[in-house]
Amino acid sequence: MREVKVFPVFALLKKTYYQEVHYFVRPYSHNQSFKYHSKLKKNVYLFCKSLFKLLLGWLKIYIRNMVCIRCKMVVKSELEKLGLHYTSVELGEAVITEDISPEKMDRLRIALKKTGLELMDNKKSILVEKIKTIIIEMVHYTDEQIKTNLSDYLSEKLKYNYTYLANLFSEVKGTTIEQFYLAHKIEKVKELLVYDELNLTQIAWKLHYSSVAHLSNQFKKMTGLTPSHFKNLKNKRRRTLGNV
Repeated sequence: MREVKVFPVFALLKKTYYQEVHYFVRPYSHNQSFKYHSKLKKNVYLFCKSLFKLLLGWLKIYIRNMVCIRCKMVVKSELEKLGLHYTSVELGEAVITEDISPEKMDRLRIALKKTGLELMDNKKSILVEKIKTIIIEMVHYTDEQIKTNLSDYLSEKLKYNYTYLANLFSEVKGTTIEQFYLAHKIEKVKELLVYDELNLTQIAWKLHYSSVAHLSNQFKKMTGLTPSHFKNLKNKRRRTLGNV
């Protein structure tokens, strides 16, 4: 096992960080100094994290169509079958702690394809998949409301101008980011209606609609049905997340 001397690098970065803060912060007011200090600290942390992964030889792979917990379990299983060690498997990506031979990469690609998943190496496709993953996680796997609008949130998370993200998404997917987001919100409403554990007012609150009327109008516009009509259907039409 190769020896990696990481700590001297971190010590140097830490020294550089404090020197830079000491030099630049003095001319600013207290609030300006605090903002600069926080931003610089975050940037140094992210740089150190990336450098640490690079030094250890970690590899991040990107996977299309990972939309649920079961998908993560499938990816973990396939990696383990190939004897590949990983530090994390999240929606859309996995971090592997070793180099992968071309042969193993091909075997992984074939195994994932059989399950409906797909390895990606095209930068534009990876970015579009990241947009999808952020929206899916936001709608289906967290109750926390974002503190800004969707466009600013995506730009901040992905470090790209929103106009570029929107144009790229439309080019690749044939629909807008907003339509994709609304489609997933409506699919989540359907899921909650089927579970029948929350009333419509609670569902509207959970999904951050301004009112029940807003939810109902959007639901009818997207499905042609009112929420109550959908709830009473014997054969409730729902799509898997990968097909939304």
